[in-house]
Amino acid sequence: MGMVEVPLVGGPVEIRGAVEVEVTDDGVVPHRLPAAARAQAPDDFLRMTALQSAGMRLAFRTDARRLELDVRTLRTVSANRPPTGLDGPMPPAQPYDVVVDGLLHLQGTAPEAGAYRLDFRTRCAVVDSAPVSTVVLDGLPGRDAEVEVWLPYAEIVRLVALRADGMVRAPSGTQGAARWVHHGSSISHGGNADSPTGTWPVVAARQAGLDLVNLGYSGNAVLDPFVARAIRDLPADLISLKLGINVVNHDCLRRRTFGPAVEGFLDTIREGHPTTPVVLVSPILCPMVEDRPGPTEIDPETADSAQPVFRTLGTPEELERDKLSLGVVREVLAAVVERRRAAGDAHLTYLDGRELYGEADWTALPMPDLLHPEARGQRLMGERFAAALPRLVVRTS
Repeated sequence: MGMVEVPLVGGPVEIRGAVEVEVTDDGVVPHRLPAAARAQAPDDFLRMTALQSAGMRLAFRTDARRLELDVRTLRTVSANRPPTGLDGPMPPAQPYDVVVDGLLHLQGTAPEAGAYRLDFRTRCAVVDSAPVSTVVLDGLPGRDAEVEVWLPYAEIVRLVALRADGMVRAPSGTQGAARWVHHGSSISHGGNADSPTGTWPVVAARQAGLDLVNLGYSGNAVLDPFVARAIRDLPADLISLKLGINVVNHDCLRRRTFGPAVEGFLDTIREGHPTTPVVLVSPILCPMVEDRPGPTEIDPETADSAQPVFRTLGTPEELERDKLSLGVVREVLAAVVERRRAAGDAHLTYLDGRELYGEADWTALPMPDLLHPEARGQRLMGERFAAALPRLVVRTS
């Protein structure tokens, strides 16, 4: 059988993990923020992270041996980097993971891509036009099987066409699976994971049998009201919120304002999910801001090295002026959960993020950039979150 084109919408393929799917004259764009929220996005940094494909995948059944996926892909280039003012390099292609009957079977990449040139100081971008590039996924088993094609978590992918050399039918793999909506920072987005199925939310979802919608936005988990409204309006059987590290990184709230902002975020979500289990997760261990505030930045002395590292500009003395460290953040989050549970929200629980990655893990699996766990740390976090879920998910009649 020759290659046959398969419709990406209106046919057997499901695009899972997307909040909205936009059909254009030049392909299909899956979004991780709804249109109303995108209209309120303050800058190109957030727009970029919400377009990147973390947690999104194509699902179908097929007996094909070969798939070809045409895409237009954008990869992030750090523009106008100090002190030279020159753009950074184009990052290497990230893999597409093909999961067959629940097991990772093969990977492919898009050979060509355009650049999303983001100036991280101004948060403004210049965006290339991206060429059509074909991801060849050859070596499927050639028998009727449940297939998921997981898209690269840190690339923007416009889906142009899908072809298969076999029959393609609607999937059945997650029918009846509980829908898990998760919001968090770059670590939730996938930072330093080695593949789309290696990010900690995907590891946890696959281990726990959950249908994941990953609203992790690198550098942008700062309690934006439009994100709370997006979560409020999504169907969800479980919601988790991993909050705090970006607030410290940006030095954008104080102890006085952080607690009420968290309360307001939860109030908005509860408007649409009054009894849905919600797990509030505090930051994992990050020694440089455990006992001192942000803001954080890439250390200029390492900016051009093979492994840049982060530093904080804050000092411990600034905590006396109402600034936030991760220690203070955990104290505030735990108090918010305790107060709300005492007020009757029995479906809200708290997880100290150091249970996912703590002191012992810092020694065994140190963060290469001092801010994000590496690939093994990402997987470990996912395994631990899945194991903790039975005690965290509270359902009452």
